[in-house]
Amino acid sequence: MTEEHLPRQHPHWRQSVMTFAAFHEYHHKLWLRYAHTQVGSRRAAQSVVDALCADLLETWEHVLEQESVPGHAWTLLKDHVHTWLQQHHHQPALVGTAAFQATIGKLLVSELRDQFAVIESELGLYAAIALLPDRQYDTVVLRYVLGLTATETAERLGIEEATVRSHIRHARRALARELHLPAPPDLED
Repeated sequence: MTEEHLPRQHPHWRQSVMTFAAFHEYHHKLWLRYAHTQVGSRRAAQSVVDALCADLLETWEHVLEQESVPGHAWTLLKDHVHTWLQQHHHQPALVGTAAFQATIGKLLVSELRDQFAVIESELGLYAAIALLPDRQYDTVVLRYVLGLTATETAERLGIEEATVRSHIRHARRALARELHLPAPPDLED
């Protein structure tokens, strides 16, 4: 008998719900922040995250069987964001958020910041970020837009910290190429 078929009075059901509640509490705020950077409003972000949480709770026993529970949840969050964007005929709203504005000065090292000042608009950087492969995009958003550490980013994406550093290094190089800037030196994390 699977969890979703267990009666509410079954002891395993209660333990499963408590496990989900702890997981939800730990990740919920970041999910909301990420969704907000993509859908552009708190209300829409709440709707996306509510749908994610309902999906996670409904399939929680299956989720717990995944190699990385946080990584699986992140993939589902991205699926829910993508669905919302398609249903509402929107593009990700990252560029319009205050968090994105703070990213501009952080993503490439200080000697390149002056060159960013001559870029016609932040849309150039956003367009370049949007071209990154999914994992590099997620890593850039989590590290530079939402301010997570490399360790926190790795945990949330269900990958190794060295992989986070590699994604950042490749993303920074790709962004510099796309924006016709000199190759950035590698940063210590």
